[in-house]
Amino acid sequence: MKCQLLVINGPNLNLLGTREPDIYGTATLDDLNTLCHDVASDLGVEVTCFQSNIEGDIINRIQAAMGHADGILINPAGYGHSSVAIRDALAMCDCPIIEVHLSNLAQRESFRQITLTGGVVTGQVSGLGKFGYRIGMIGLVDLIDGGKQT
Repeated sequence: MKCQLLVINGPNLNLLGTREPDIYGTATLDDLNTLCHDVASDLGVEVTCFQSNIEGDIINRIQAAMGHADGILINPAGYGHSSVAIRDALAMCDCPIIEVHLSNLAQRESFRQITLTGGVVTGQVSGLGKFGYRIGMIGLVDLIDGGKQT
């Protein structure tokens, strides 16, 4: 069976391409999903992409992935800075999790520089735009394969 990855995109990422392109770039959510599917194909894995503006839906998707996904790539967006509940759901997962952010959090407002979710994920990628999703997926597969990809 192929490795199963889950990509979760949080609130307002459905507006990518039009929402503050000077910060988040011009790539749309569809562009990110296409990128993730292309990377998955290149890596020989399967990927499911999910986006929601609703905290509870994101939590439900994380919980549904437990025992099914081999790795999770998540851009929690604003919820990364505020959701203890998403943090707790991620903490219960038994697979590698990479948190990705399109913008460089260290260069943003002080309230965006730290994420609650960062303390429970395996790693973070920040500031590389859509390329961060590629890096995150490669990293996940490498972690799952025990470093065989590097």
